[in-house]
Amino acid sequence: MNRRALVRRPSPLLAEGLVTHIERSDDVDADLALRQWEGYVEALHAAGWTTHEVPPAPDSPDSAFVEDTMVVYGELAVISRPGAEERWTEIPAAADTVCELGYRMVQIEAPGTLDGGDVLKHGGTVWVGRGGRTNDEGIAQLAAALEPLGARVVTIPLTKVLHLKSAVTALPDGTVIGYAPVVDDPGVWGDAFLAVPEEPGAHVVLLDDDVLLMSSAAPESAKLFEARGYRVVTVDISEFEKLEGCVTCLSVRLRGL
Repeated sequence: MNRRALVRRPSPLLAEGLVTHIERSDDVDADLALRQWEGYVEALHAAGWTTHEVPPAPDSPDSAFVEDTMVVYGELAVISRPGAEERWTEIPAAADTVCELGYRMVQIEAPGTLDGGDVLKHGGTVWVGRGGRTNDEGIAQLAAALEPLGARVVTIPLTKVLHLKSAVTALPDGTVIGYAPVVDDPGVWGDAFLAVPEEPGAHVVLLDDDVLLMSSAAPESAKLFEARGYRVVTVDISEFEKLEGCVTCLSVRLRGL
């Protein structure tokens, strides 16, 4: 498996980032966030991943959440049109970076909106959260781009969290994990859904077929995954969690080229 990822160092204005479903914290520490971001990147490197840094956007508070800028499927990068206009300035440099790496690109166009964090992919199925940041037109454009590549795009209504991957992610075996109080309808995934005991435990990055990267704020969930045979790598991302961020938000995993 090709192991490359896009990352983007946090803005010094991180504390001014958008929040929607939680109360704004008054103690976001930008210096600590930078150290935590460096620890996150090092965890990727230690697992054999190569990172490519998108040029910083110091005037864009949410720019560290680079996952929202695109959806990558095979050799195609679908460049997003974020549902929050404040984030549009983050897009051009991220698009340029993935283009330089050889990916084909298509762009979500108005009136469509799409945040990359609303998209969960596994085994040819692409679930897309329709909520505050992603609309029906954005999902239709994404489907038009991905279905010719063999993907099945499924819309998931979203009301309790910022992004779909704030509520659920997937384990390598296809199990969809989520913190039930913030999942609108766990029944969408039937027997494949596994409830976890902590909200940060619902977010994993697949580093390998048996290795998961997750927040250190979910120790009981980590034990659950270890009992299922996975090796768990944890990172402290507390400052990003204060802004509805999680481990998936901080990178775009590139496996197609």
